[in-house]
Amino acid sequence: MTTGHTFLVQRSDLSTTRIDSFDTSLSPAAGEVHLRVEHFAFTANNITYAVFGDSMHYWRFFPAADGWGCIPVWGFAVVEASACDGIAAGERFYGYWPMATHAALRPASVSGHGFTDASAHRADLPAIYNRYQRALPMEAEREGEIAVLRPLFATAWLIADFMRQENDFGAATMLLSSASSKTAYATAFCLKQRPGVSCIVGATSPSRRAFASSLGLYDDVIDYDALASLSSAEPTLYIDFAGDAAFRRTVHTHWRDRLTYSCSVGGTHHAALGSGGGLPGPKPQLFFAPAQLHKRSAPPPQGLGRAGLLAQIDSAWTAFLVRATASATPWLTIESRRGAEAMRAAYLETLHGQVDASRGLMLSF
Repeated sequence: MTTGHTFLVQRSDLSTTRIDSFDTSLSPAAGEVHLRVEHFAFTANNITYAVFGDSMHYWRFFPAADGWGCIPVWGFAVVEASACDGIAAGERFYGYWPMATHAALRPASVSGHGFTDASAHRADLPAIYNRYQRALPMEAEREGEIAVLRPLFATAWLIADFMRQENDFGAATMLLSSASSKTAYATAFCLKQRPGVSCIVGATSPSRRAFASSLGLYDDVIDYDALASLSSAEPTLYIDFAGDAAFRRTVHTHWRDRLTYSCSVGGTHHAALGSGGGLPGPKPQLFFAPAQLHKRSAPPPQGLGRAGLLAQIDSAWTAFLVRATASATPWLTIESRRGAEAMRAAYLETLHGQVDASRGLMLSF
């Protein structure tokens, strides 16, 4: 028997983990492919998947034993065995994988670009997570950056696009929490591509303020406890990547009716999450990237059409990747870690916000 491994977290206590083993020697059933997961990114975005695993159904992608969850990750895998026409052993794919050594998928709509996983348990889950792209040899040297940044960038672009559609809800200032996080600064990058965009202020912890400031994407960067330094008379929009209930209340109390919109995106401060009810000003609204993607994929004039939307995202992504990896002042340095113990350590560091903001973790068993 050939043994594979899955990294699991306890859904009621995310700091508790275990490694499960399984048999990988079975042949794929008709229509299936078996892939070996080579390496994958792990960021605060994956912690958000875990924090909202039940409410947003992230645990359903790769089911685990009762009470445990397998966190989905973005990365690269190679086909070890195929019983599916159009997909051969040795081909490599980029996409959404279990935090494991192996995955079994049921491809549909196979093309030169990739396929969609048609496994029955994923049929009613957001389509964006079910698509797998053929890995391109020309991108091999940038697989770390692609896995770490591309999923976050897509969300960031969609947030900025949503704000543009809504004319920034009339705000003169946009406040972004967790300003050093990759999704937040990718959002700031996308917002900055528009002429006449609102003033963008980042809020972060004192230890991360220098990094957030060095990006050159924010008009100002403040510590969380310096919020009172910002004018409460200025119409302001809040984009919340931290999920910190106490800071959210401080924001709402500071601006009250001058807060034009409160957008909830992530939960990097997972230990400080709480209800958004009973706050002054507008009720916080959850931003769900797949819903915005679906809306903007509609044919013109309602949307951009799928091809048009992807072309715009790809163009912006290319510009972002060039800047993020600039040799003189890179925003991101890839750090690879291998083995179950290294994976657990990386997971706990990310869970507790201890990973250097300038690092991008790539993990493998």
